[in-house]
Amino acid sequence: LECIAEQVLALGDDLLTQTAQETNLPMARLQGERMRTVNQLKAFASALRENPDSPLGLKLIDEADSNRSPLPKPRTELNYLPLGPVAVFGASNFPYAFSTLGGDTAAALAAGCPVVVKNHTAHPGTGELMARAALAAIKECDMPLGVFSVLQSDVYDISHQLVAAPAIKAVGFTGSFNVANLLQATIAKRQEPIPFYGELGSINPQIVLPNKAQNEGKAMAEALCQSMLMGNGQFCTSPGLWLVPTGCNELEAEVANCISAAASDTLLTPGIVKTFKKQVSQRSELENVELIAKGELTEDFHGNAHVFACNVDTYLATPMLREEVFGPAALLVRYESMEQLSLLVAALEGQLTASVHDSADA
Repeated sequence: LECIAEQVLALGDDLLTQTAQETNLPMARLQGERMRTVNQLKAFASALRENPDSPLGLKLIDEADSNRSPLPKPRTELNYLPLGPVAVFGASNFPYAFSTLGGDTAAALAAGCPVVVKNHTAHPGTGELMARAALAAIKECDMPLGVFSVLQSDVYDISHQLVAAPAIKAVGFTGSFNVANLLQATIAKRQEPIPFYGELGSINPQIVLPNKAQNEGKAMAEALCQSMLMGNGQFCTSPGLWLVPTGCNELEAEVANCISAAASDTLLTPGIVKTFKKQVSQRSELENVELIAKGELTEDFHGNAHVFACNVDTYLATPMLREEVFGPAALLVRYESMEQLSLLVAALEGQLTASVHDSADA
């Protein structure tokens, strides 16, 4: 793990340049994410060095007691065994930290499990360079070559063949809820069940309480818009659902101002661009859903910001509105009372994050 980290750094600017060309992510972001990835690898290595016989305290020993009555107590030991080869699926939006040599790979290797990475098609060159770093570390440490391998393919069935392979004993996945469900359906058909560790898409609801909305409406609107526009809406924690009291004219006006002035930008892949445009087009055609504002689209391959609005009844009656839109889009849902807000929150599915915004003196 330590050697892999050093080999990643040894790739130098070639890695950063390749990833910037593939993803259009800014250089400062990539430099920070590279160090995050290196530090993840080193953190797992440090945990192993601190307690090599029992990483993370997983090994437990209860010593024997021959004087115990009515029967002597035997020595018992609880330990762990690596599950076996782990299939790891890289993410499109984090080409280092959640991809070829990201956290899932580091965790599996630290547990003693070989890794087979299905590299994301958004950045195949980045994945290839990272794989070379891993191979160089394997050779330097005299490890078996089968400890780490990478699949590069845009063929849909490859992913399902990978999770169905009998040799695979666990799956680490970062990606959309829909793809995760499809992979889990394939896993469910296996003769031997295996665990699926997923970080899935999320709409990350933002609950704005009446005091906050009425007293700090403009500032709240700016914060929501800035958060949603970060990374052009391509973070897994991007706030896609804003629950706001009805009648917050100042807040909604400032949302319109911020979004109308927002510059469009490149999305990670042509497929993401296509899906984003399809989803915002579908929302534009829904009955009782209005477009508060959208940013100017300056290039056809860009994604431009959109914020839609509806009431609680429309939201609850329209399954499409509960789906993640990966990109710079959000839905503002107006609630009439705290009781209606509670009803809406109770209907939400599991999320990566959720936030409640209220005034400090409330």
